[in-house]
Amino acid sequence: MKNSMSRRQFILAAGALAGSAVLAGCGGSSTSSSSTSTSTDSSSSDDSYTLVKDGTLTVAAELGFAPFEYMNDQTGDPEGFDVDVINAIADKLGLQCEYLPSQKFDTLVPLIKQGGKADVSIAAITITDEREESVDFSEPYLDSNQAIVALKGSTETEETLNDASKKVVCQSGTTGNDWITENLPNATCVPTDDVTLALTGVSTGSYNAMVVDLPVAKYMLANSFSDLDIIEEIATGEQYGIAISKDNPNLTKAVNKALEDMKSDGTMDSIETKWFGSTI
Repeated sequence: MKNSMSRRQFILAAGALAGSAVLAGCGGSSTSSSSTSTSTDSSSSDDSYTLVKDGTLTVAAELGFAPFEYMNDQTGDPEGFDVDVINAIADKLGLQCEYLPSQKFDTLVPLIKQGGKADVSIAAITITDEREESVDFSEPYLDSNQAIVALKGSTETEETLNDASKKVVCQSGTTGNDWITENLPNATCVPTDDVTLALTGVSTGSYNAMVVDLPVAKYMLANSFSDLDIIEEIATGEQYGIAISKDNPNLTKAVNKALEDMKSDGTMDSIETKWFGSTI
């Protein structure tokens, strides 16, 4: 398990997200300055795929979603479960990894659909029918559910939160946002960009509760928010996938092959154990 981070460290990390681009090295030994290129997994041109930068897998993410991706406030580099996963994928493809500056979560799918800035987005993105209209997804790499978080000792429930006097916070554009809209229609839904500040708002009483991905809730409560508790686990049966442009199907195939290899050779189990204490 990763070393614990204080709430101050989380908030400092969140505040640093709008900074300059950061690199996460993996695989390969050099990075080309070419802006557009074609890479292949074999000698067959049928396996070719395009990259924003030759020899580099350019990644878009919202870098404030521990333990999946966040900024290390000491090194300034991205780290987390998703970061390790995409580093391992790039290594198997013989590529370097380069992260764009942190993006707002609800802009990630449109950015990949638009093309030209990033090759993939990995950011605990749940595969949904709506998102699949805009981008392709890799095979699922992790299962997840949602959680309702409130102050310890709170008497709040799903039923009591469904009231006009209650404020329930979430990250904008997420499946948690969708869940509140569908299941707590009478509550005031408060979408925000920053998970850490949202949880801080629950701690201070600005919000009655937060709906967030269960692995994130468990990690952040264990490491930084001991005054909060998961009052309900919501079995949504979600699966995370890596978003890739529909115009780049062979990159999707290459990523899927890398994921398959990682599952068979134990790499994925090792990454899960590192970040979650066991395989999920």
